[in-house]
Amino acid sequence: MHELQYLIFTVIILALVFDFINGFHDTANAIATSVSTRAIPPRVAIIMAAVLNFVGALYSTGVAKTIGGDIVKSAAHVDEKIIIAALCGAIVWNLVTWWFAIPSSSSHALVGGIIGAVLVSTGADGLNFYGIGKIVISLVASPLIAIITGCGVMSLLYMIFGGFSPSMLNNRFKKMQILSAAMMSFSHGSNDAQKAMGIITLALLSGGYIQEFEVPFYIKILAATSMACGTAVGGWKIIKTIGGKIFKLEPITGFAADLNSAIVIFGATLLHLPVSTTHVVSGSIMGVGTAKRIRAVRWGVARQMLTAWILTIPCTALMSAVAYQIARLIFE
Repeated sequence: MHELQYLIFTVIILALVFDFINGFHDTANAIATSVSTRAIPPRVAIIMAAVLNFVGALYSTGVAKTIGGDIVKSAAHVDEKIIIAALCGAIVWNLVTWWFAIPSSSSHALVGGIIGAVLVSTGADGLNFYGIGKIVISLVASPLIAIITGCGVMSLLYMIFGGFSPSMLNNRFKKMQILSAAMMSFSHGSNDAQKAMGIITLALLSGGYIQEFEVPFYIKILAATSMACGTAVGGWKIIKTIGGKIFKLEPITGFAADLNSAIVIFGATLLHLPVSTTHVVSGSIMGVGTAKRIRAVRWGVARQMLTAWILTIPCTALMSAVAYQIARLIFE
């Protein structure tokens, strides 16, 4: 019993660490566009993002149930060591990609971590391939949708405001970017913080601490706080990549990218689907840039990011498989 309590405690700590890293890793998603166009001072933007991430994280638990209930067939197919290994793989990947300023997906990392740990421990029979397929489709489709809708939103703004002077547009849309960045921060919290909630709740259900998959209120508060604290630290390296290396943003294009991203991410939250905020924001920026001119988008940077996205699930699966073997040696 004492060993189980120790393992559950370890899961909770690692999940909150993952949430914290997710916060500073993905700060760029919420504020990169508004910071790069100088619509909001960096410190103010980070504080705003942290507060709204916290509020957004308390919105619902639908995504948490998808992460905790749709990747494995049942809680009986996992134990605390499997979840610890999955979190370790995801955390290591997030830190590596953050260090090299690669805006990769924390969602992909967590899904890959769970898949790898379950495969090496209980085998393919422990995986819910229908649920995994649904999650993978949402992860793949969301950036493509963001590119298309981002191009549409920007084209519409050009039609409406094309006759105005650039200086007037910049002044007006700098103010509008505060609203769009706030919407983006809230939607980010509503989707991303739930992933740690789902993992912790799965561990509690597997350990017999709860009888059904319902996220306890204190877990909501812990995950929301951890995400907000991570956001407050800020991921400056990735902010530079998203904010300027994909496409040179102006206030009107930054507003369009944030607004589009917020709509796509919050739409996924309402459908209880986990998406990569990194993918969605990057896709929105590419779509907005395409509306201006296809050559305005630095597709070389986009290809590097795409490579990282493709490698994330297999790499984290491998890392978590190794971590599981190490966890077995430590805890058995």
